[in-house]
Amino acid sequence: MMNEPPKLGELFERLATIMATLRGPNGCPWDRVQTHQSIKRNTIEEAYEVASAIEEGDDAKLREELGDLLLQVVFHAQMASERGAFDLADVIRHLADKLVERHPHVFGEKRLETPEQALAQWERLKTQVLQQNGSLMDGLAWSLPALMLAHHAQKRAAQVGFDWSEPLPALQKLKEEVAEVEALLQTDAPKERLAEEIGDLLFAAVNVARLAGVHAEDALRDAVRKFVRRFQAIETLARKQGKDLSQMSLAEMDALWEETKRDEGREMKDE
Repeated sequence: MMNEPPKLGELFERLATIMATLRGPNGCPWDRVQTHQSIKRNTIEEAYEVASAIEEGDDAKLREELGDLLLQVVFHAQMASERGAFDLADVIRHLADKLVERHPHVFGEKRLETPEQALAQWERLKTQVLQQNGSLMDGLAWSLPALMLAHHAQKRAAQVGFDWSEPLPALQKLKEEVAEVEALLQTDAPKERLAEEIGDLLFAAVNVARLAGVHAEDALRDAVRKFVRRFQAIETLARKQGKDLSQMSLAEMDALWEETKRDEGREMKDE
């Protein structure tokens, strides 16, 4: 008779036991001295590596990176357990309860037909909880990249109507912020004041993107990829011409840049 594969609960138990052993008296010297603070950056990095594996479409890598991210969850839960705060079972229990509460259309009698309706209900229920317990801005993940953080803060404010109804008024606000930065650049304004106004400009740009149905973080990431691709292309063109970019004028490099853009346009038409 073939052995049955271990059940999911047994696997979780084994993982939790391994982590407890690593943190125990005879465990790993490195694991034993870690704190929530010391590994918080690891947790962020592992989440990004999961996202990278998804973008690459590599299932084997995704499986591995999800495991590394799960390790961070188990690690933090073990440290919390040692402090008497909560343990891994509490984390799982709380998540399961929240999923049931936020999906009354699945676990209750109410039914929803579209993904948009389900998302709107999730946001509405989350807003109700936040308003009951304090501020809509409570619990913002301040370690998020700034563009994502701005997006989330704006979305929360929008839940109570503190928002424009369309992107064009937000675009006008963006133009006003550009004008304010331009005015400061023409003076000897303190760097702190300039940084504040540039921050307002970026925040306004996120608003425009969000209202247009675009996530600013993804849009900027794609723009960086495009910039890198084109810059690498002008490096290649320069080498073919026997030139060094560092010895070329800005006008010469700009000409190569425009040539690269034209080449991209022709390739897109051929496709």
